[in-house]
Amino acid sequence: MHSAKQRPPDAHPGQWVLIAPEAATDPPKAPDSEPLFTKLRNPSTGEATLYLFNSGAQQLFEVKAFHEEYRSWFIGQTVQQDGRLLFVTPMDPLFLILYYLIKADKEQPGKFQPLDQVVLDSEYPSCPLLLKCADVKQYIHHVTEEKEIGSQKFHKYSQEKTLKWLKKKVNQTVKALKSNSISVGERVHAATFISGKQITDTKEDYVWYAHGLISEYIPEDLSKELLKYLGLPELKSPAAEPPLKKRKLSDVPVEAEEDYTKFNSSNLKTKKANSKMSAAQKALAKVDKSGMKAISTFFSSKPKASK
Repeated sequence: MHSAKQRPPDAHPGQWVLIAPEAATDPPKAPDSEPLFTKLRNPSTGEATLYLFNSGAQQLFEVKAFHEEYRSWFIGQTVQQDGRLLFVTPMDPLFLILYYLIKADKEQPGKFQPLDQVVLDSEYPSCPLLLKCADVKQYIHHVTEEKEIGSQKFHKYSQEKTLKWLKKKVNQTVKALKSNSISVGERVHAATFISGKQITDTKEDYVWYAHGLISEYIPEDLSKELLKYLGLPELKSPAAEPPLKKRKLSDVPVEAEEDYTKFNSSNLKTKKANSKMSAAQKALAKVDKSGMKAISTFFSSKPKASK
């Protein structure tokens, strides 16, 4: 659990219940270098997203939230209204830096610049902390061309080198999926509108799925370029097919990165309630109604008598 003290304007104050590795919450080694929750630009969408820097900003972590309606936490003698459960996992800061490199290259194509002049954002003052993360300077060459003048280094975005780096990320993800025996065939076929009775996990399925995971951390245009670089076919358009049988909702808890609105059960509950009949209604349904008048006939106007 983390209780925030005074923070920069973009920091996220408050208290949460979270699951995090020890490295994310290690005590600070120097004053004013404690772990920091802060908002940064999402490298895929450019929107504000919550992240965590550990002590001294040596490592970056992304923060995902598992949230259900009407959930609170009992903490000590108090009730916390925010019932979210946060998951904190390590993240490669190069993904966030890549966003600014691409932006700078679009604004000034081909220009070499110092990293501290590229990774700047007036809306997110904590952005420069990305450059403090361990190994950033060692691995920045994976996504940039470099020039050194005197003791200073200058960089510019390289799409060619970035695609090679992303392909390595995809291969590492495929290896992790296989080593953990995670089946991806059915999910890939559903996402690419491929139907079939028997679905097996092929090598291409794993690459498709890994590409989708990596694409959550890069801009859409770069995701499309990576698709071509990996030699994957273009997505097929959904063809007209007969309706499939309804699938049962999964009993597995909704993961933090998923869209919870897809699993909103309020409509399902309404439909289920409407389909139920009480014991009296069931008994009435079995009664022989032949010769009986509808109740509405007792309230209809009487026919006028002929004069």
